[in-house]
Amino acid sequence: MVYKPSEVTPLHGQLLAEIYTSAGLPPGVFNIINGGGPVGSYLTTHPSIAKVSFTGQVSTGQKVAAAAAGAMKYVTMELGGKSPLLVLPDADLDVAVDGAMMANFFSSGQVCTNGTRVFVHESQVPAFEARLLEKMQYVRPGDPMDAKTNFGPLVSQAHYEKVLAYIRHGVDVDGAHLLYGGPDKPEPMAAPLATGYWIRPTVFSACTDAMRITTDEIFGPVLCILPYTSLASAIARANTTALGLAAGVFTQDLKAAHTVVAQLEAGITWVNTWGESPAEMSVGGWKM
Repeated sequence: MVYKPSEVTPLHGQLLAEIYTSAGLPPGVFNIINGGGPVGSYLTTHPSIAKVSFTGQVSTGQKVAAAAAGAMKYVTMELGGKSPLLVLPDADLDVAVDGAMMANFFSSGQVCTNGTRVFVHESQVPAFEARLLEKMQYVRPGDPMDAKTNFGPLVSQAHYEKVLAYIRHGVDVDGAHLLYGGPDKPEPMAAPLATGYWIRPTVFSACTDAMRITTDEIFGPVLCILPYTSLASAIARANTTALGLAAGVFTQDLKAAHTVVAQLEAGITWVNTWGESPAEMSVGGWKM
């Protein structure tokens, strides 16, 4: 196996190789090659490579799949997401809010399965937002090596500028209500933490399906609350996306949960939780 990690997060590959070696994996079974796009392209088209597995954004995945298809290689893709999280009217709001926070702020929102579109019944929106604001104090930015920290910076300057642009677009162009966070950095931090690419965890409310912040994959800590009037309309809106990687349903009615899950176009769907999957389980999605 040859593994090329992202050029902006290369160290985990080296650490993984060291773990495999210490566990007794024979030399040559797991190999690391670092580099950018040209290295990935070379690997994808190399005649000695029989299968290509790619994790990343849709546009890059399309290029990888096209290149691999030319040599009839097997391909596995795990691409982008704009996953819906549906809060049914009977849901335990504490559990639902916890799930929404996990679905948006874990790893500072840099997770492809993030549940960034949070559908809440219009009758529950005020209570949901109030509980969410109460719990935002428990998001603790700081030194990633400190066990008390649960929120870190973004991975690079380029990505920081991209996420920041989406937040500003949500305020200035989409006209969504900024419930929490925004384009400012978190509270001042001591050096050298202050030089990191920090984005405040951000919550938009009164969002609509046509807004750019609800249609594009931001890959950052940006949660969008979308009110709905009927469950049928929420399911239809949840499926109105080219990306169908994951979804979540929060309800106290297990039968209702399964009924909704059966109608969602998503590769993996959680009930009353988010992101809890065994490492051995495959991850994939519908559509793009």
